[in-house]
Amino acid sequence: IYHLAIYKIDTSLYKIIVYLSIPKSLTIPSPPAIINSFSRLSHNMETKNQTDIAEFLLLGLSEDPEQQPLLFGLFLTIYLVTALGNLLIMLAIGSDSHLHTPMYFFLSHLSFTDLCFSTTTVPKMLVNIERRSKSISYTGCLTQVCFVLLFAGLENFLLAAMAYDRYVAICHPLRYVVIMNPCLCGLLILLSLVISSADALLHTLMVFRLSFCTELEIPHFFCELDHVIKLACSDTLINNILVYLVTSILGGVPLLGIIFSYTQIVSSILRMPSAGGKYKAFSTCGSHLSVVSLFYGTAFGVYISSALTHSSKETAIASLMYTVVPPMLNPFIYSLRNRDMKQALRKLI
Repeated sequence: IYHLAIYKIDTSLYKIIVYLSIPKSLTIPSPPAIINSFSRLSHNMETKNQTDIAEFLLLGLSEDPEQQPLLFGLFLTIYLVTALGNLLIMLAIGSDSHLHTPMYFFLSHLSFTDLCFSTTTVPKMLVNIERRSKSISYTGCLTQVCFVLLFAGLENFLLAAMAYDRYVAICHPLRYVVIMNPCLCGLLILLSLVISSADALLHTLMVFRLSFCTELEIPHFFCELDHVIKLACSDTLINNILVYLVTSILGGVPLLGIIFSYTQIVSSILRMPSAGGKYKAFSTCGSHLSVVSLFYGTAFGVYISSALTHSSKETAIASLMYTVVPPMLNPFIYSLRNRDMKQALRKLI
């Protein structure tokens, strides 16, 4: 009734001896058919496991070998200036008791965020240039995506908190100490951190569900969420909806809060009788307004550049302005236009 079929299947991935006890009434498949079945299974397994071994390639700003030393020197200088400037701001605020106020409390956290934001992207680019390599691991890329989202979101909320601080100081000066108490300041920082962390983790976990089946080239010097999603070979509809929805909410609400705060500030300043009072009030907001304009101006520049041009290099340069320039310039904006900061820095140095 039964006969024994013995096949030896030898492929590049499998070396299998198959023993089958098959009824004589059934048709026995030929060895080539079984080999083809195992080949298809092998291909499917390779496709499914591609995400586990995927290595992204960061193409950077230029692929010209002659420009690499220039780029290395430029970005090393930018990073050192950024790190030194923000560290000096934090040390000056921490060492001077006169600066232990809500405004400088938020400023010290902004400097820390700027330093972390720059550290997330620039050192990896410098390492790749020095090693003449473009690779970044799958885990490393998603880690970079997570921290870029975290610190960008945190800076966004910190700027809104600083705008609220200036609003209370100018529009409600007699109640400033009561409203901007240490408990509220700490709560605003904690809330900003929690929301930014949740946003970063949400997008990062959603990227984990995507499959990447081909050689992955990112036309950028760091892993940006939008570029990573575009390289996926699986369905990205949910990811794209989340990106636009969450960005609109978490980016729009703080921006509206800043606009409202400065609308009230300008209205209050215009009602002041003396020119000296108006100048003093404007001077207390000038540095923060410059930082806000720089941050949102470069962010909108990235969005407009990606919408109007299909050139990956132009988009990368716009993103460079957003991720590298504000953290470097913020310490200069606050120190050059603030007398208290100048005095604290002189004492520190």
